[in-house]
Amino acid sequence: MLKITIISVGKLKEKYWKSAMEEYAKRLGRYCSLNLVEVADEKCPENISPAEQDIVKEKEGEKISRKIPEGSLLCTLEIAGKALSSEQLASWIEKVPLSAKDHICFVIGGSLGLSPSICRKSSLSLSFSAMTFPHQMMRVILLEQIYRAHRISRNEPYHK
Repeated sequence: MLKITIISVGKLKEKYWKSAMEEYAKRLGRYCSLNLVEVADEKCPENISPAEQDIVKEKEGEKISRKIPEGSLLCTLEIAGKALSSEQLASWIEKVPLSAKDHICFVIGGSLGLSPSICRKSSLSLSFSAMTFPHQMMRVILLEQIYRAHRISRNEPYHK
């Protein structure tokens, strides 16, 4: 069974996001082994300088790096990443076991984005939109798209 780990920066506090995540995690249980990992975000002042932003992203990147499962295929979520359709994401996920991997690790950065050190390790830099979304919302969107991908791959009803 395919293993999927989602590493995200910051703690999910809102009940409605937690509830949505739990629902998709439950649905995904029949398709993959899912592990959701949170790493603490770094506190940063409102008027943070670009140099300080880099320091924050690197500190968060170090925390992320320690949580990436060994031997997993890394996929980072980045605004500047590649935009895929749901069908293309399904195809990419389907092909992962063909690359001798059985584990995908998706990474969602914090409010400042991801450190370049994490982005460089990525096998797929994925963009859901040129727009910026709250990273809490991206967790739910990512889970929904992973669920959709599994349904597409099995020709099961859901995707329209």
